Amino acid sequence: MTKPYMTLLLSGLFSQVVVAQTQAFQAYTQQIPGTDVSFKMVPIKGGSFILGSPENEKGRNNDEGPAKEVQLSDFWMGATEVTFDEYDIYMDAEKDKTPVPDGMTRPSPPYIDLTLGMGKAGGFPANSMSQYGALMYCKWLYIKTGIFYRLPTAAEWEYACRAGTVTAFPFGATAAQLKEYAWYKDNSEQKYHKVGQLKPNAWGLYDMLGNVEEWTLDQYDENGVANADHQDPWTQPTAKTPRLLKGGSYQDEAPLLRSAARLKSDPIWNRRDPQIPKSSWWNADAPFVGFRIVRPVKQPTPEAAEQFFEETIAKYKGAR
Repeated sequence: MTKPYMTLLLSGLFSQVVVAQTQAFQAYTQQIPGTDVSFKMVPIKGGSFILGSPENEKGRNNDEGPAKEVQLSDFWMGATEVTFDEYDIYMDAEKDKTPVPDGMTRPSPPYIDLTLGMGKAGGFPANSMSQYGALMYCKWLYIKTGIFYRLPTAAEWEYACRAGTVTAFPFGATAAQLKEYAWYKDNSEQKYHKVGQLKPNAWGLYDMLGNVEEWTLDQYDENGVANADHQDPWTQPTAKTPRLLKGGSYQDEAPLLRSAARLKSDPIWNRRDPQIPKSSWWNADAPFVGFRIVRPVKQPTPEAAEQFFEETIAKYKGAR
C-alpha cells in the first residue's frame, strides 16, 4: 500500500463512505451488538498543533527531536481506555452472541492472570495485550458494528491529550495537579484503577495520562517528530519492533506522563511467556499496557477498511 493511500485512509478521504459517516459530529455511546456493554466516543475537531515538545520543556525526552506543526482531520476518540468488559467479549466466544466471519481469530487464553490481581470486570482497563491483539480487537469491532475503529496515530493521541494546550501537561506547565487527572507512581499504589475515576481533560477524555500506557499505530522513531508529514502524520511500521506508546502508566513518575512523552515497546515485556514461539497476543510482563480507539469522521469504503486491516495486521503480527 502506498504512503499517499495510507494517508488518505487515516483521514478517511474517500469518494464513497459507509452509511455510518452520516452521524452528527457529537459525543455518542456505542453498544457492542448482542451485549449490554457500551463505550463512549468523544468528538475531536481537527486542526493544527505543535507535535512534540520544545527543547527547553522541563522533563522532555532527548529523543523527541524538534517540535513541529502538523494538521489533523476530525475524529472521535474513546472517552476512556478500552476496558476488560469490552475486550473480554472479543476474547470469549461464549460471550459473543453474534457470529463473526470464518477466519476471525480470538486471543489465545493467557497462561497466567495478566491482571496480577489488580482488577478485571467492572470498568478496569484491558491490559497486557500486544499491539497485534489491540489491532485485532479493532477489526472485530468493525465487523460487529460496521463502523471503522482503529488505534490512534501518535499525533492524534497527542493532539487529543493536549486538548488545545501547549504546556507540558494538559492542565499546565508543571505536575502540580497531576494527582487530580492521572494514576501514576505517587498515587496509584502500584496498580491500575477503574477508568474514568479522575478528572477528564478539557475535551472530555479520561486517563489520557497514567493508568495504562496506550498503543498507537506508529513505529517508534528515534528522530521523534522531525520527519512527520504535515497532514495527518503517521510513522508507518517498517519492522516488528519497537512500536510507540503514549500516556505513561501507574508505575511511572510525573515526567513520563507529559503530553509529548513517548515509550517504545520492548521484547522483554514477553520474557516470561513459556510458549515457543512466544504469544503474538499477550505481553506477559506488561500489565501497564492497554489502548483506546479512534474513529475517523470520514470513513473508508469497506474495501479500503478491509485492506487497512489486512496490511496493518500482517505488518504488526507478533509486535510486542
